[in-house]
Order: sequence, then C-alpha cells, then structure tokens
Amino acid sequence: MKSATVELLAKDLNHQGGVFCPSPLAQMKTWDTHPKVYLDVGHSGEAKCPYCSTVYRLKAGEHFAGGH
Repeated sequence: MKSATVELLAKDLNHQGGVFCPSPLAQMKTWDTHPKVYLDVGHSGEAKCPYCSTVYRLKAGEHFAGGH
C-alpha cells in the first residue's frame, strides 16, 4: 500500500481532534485495508498511521479549537 499525506480542515476532525484511519478522506475502502485506528491530529497538527504510514495533517492556517 502506498503511503500518502492527507490535508485536513479543522471541521474534518472529531470533537476530540482526531480522525480514524483507514479514512474515506484518504480515498481508502475500509473493507480491504488495516484495522481502524484513532489518530490525534488536533493537538500536534499531524499524525501518522502506524499501519499504512498515511500522514494526516491540518492544512496551513487551520487550527483545532476543541474543548467544551
């Protein structure tokens, strides 16, 4: 599987600042990939999937303002 970089908008993150991989945002079909994993992008601005090496990154200028 080829690794990729997926640029995200803040609205693409869940309320905790994360995304799941595999992800339709990375044009992945969940039935033929690895187990689903949670990646925290909101706090560091970037996360790399330990299975497929896809990098999920906030686009330049995007900020996650999570919280209550």
